[in-house]
Amino acid sequence: MATQSMEEILKRLQLKTSQLQAEESDGSVKHKYDCPKCKDETGYIGQVDGVEVWVRCTCITWRKANRLMKSSEITNEFKRLGFQNFHTDDKPDVIKDAYECSRMYYKNFESIRKSRHNSIALLGQPGAGKTHLLMAIANNFIQKKHVPVLYFPFVEGFGDLKDDFNALEEKLERMKKVDVLFIDDLFKPARGKPRATDWQIEQMYAVINYRYLNHLPILVSSELSVDELCDIDEALGTRIYQMCQDYTVVIKGDRKQLNHRLVGAPS
Repeated sequence: MATQSMEEILKRLQLKTSQLQAEESDGSVKHKYDCPKCKDETGYIGQVDGVEVWVRCTCITWRKANRLMKSSEITNEFKRLGFQNFHTDDKPDVIKDAYECSRMYYKNFESIRKSRHNSIALLGQPGAGKTHLLMAIANNFIQKKHVPVLYFPFVEGFGDLKDDFNALEEKLERMKKVDVLFIDDLFKPARGKPRATDWQIEQMYAVINYRYLNHLPILVSSELSVDELCDIDEALGTRIYQMCQDYTVVIKGDRKQLNHRLVGAPS
């Protein structure tokens, strides 16, 4: 099949535009476009020095962000989480430290992205906002910097993989190679003990080690401390710490002050 010339492409686009305009003007067809400027063609016929050219529409930016968001596996509820709706008023200093650390990490990301210390970990008290802050980073990466992020909630994620081994290899490859990986609630404890089967440790080590060797960033939340992560697997825990050591906050203290879900609870 012969390759179309630019002139042929422009003529085809002009014809399609004329047909759509004619249909809309006589009321025979009514279209609702995501982008009325280019009518969802992601471009339009423009003039440059009197010559008609194909111009990329500005909608290409938010279309890319939408595609990245869909592939991130971030839930609709979590898509709304940002720095602007994380409240630090009357919060303990360690919560404010976590907020400032997250903001600083996002601000410095481009300069540290290819370095050894290019990641962030928020550890400790459940209900303190660790997921919210890391999700704020992830959402801003996708929407403002157009950096691909994959969200992996540890418990649900491994539950899904255990039920569908056919998807395991593909998912692990994505986790290894995506630009930024967000691991939420790593080894989340159950009945006071970390969830860390030999199989889960093996899979997480394979993912983290690949990213460690290739300087690919991770965002990690966990109720465990660095020592507790190392107790589960020292090679895994020390890699996470080395990657995150410049941006790590451990949140410990009175649960009624730190866990937002316990606000107002009786003593």
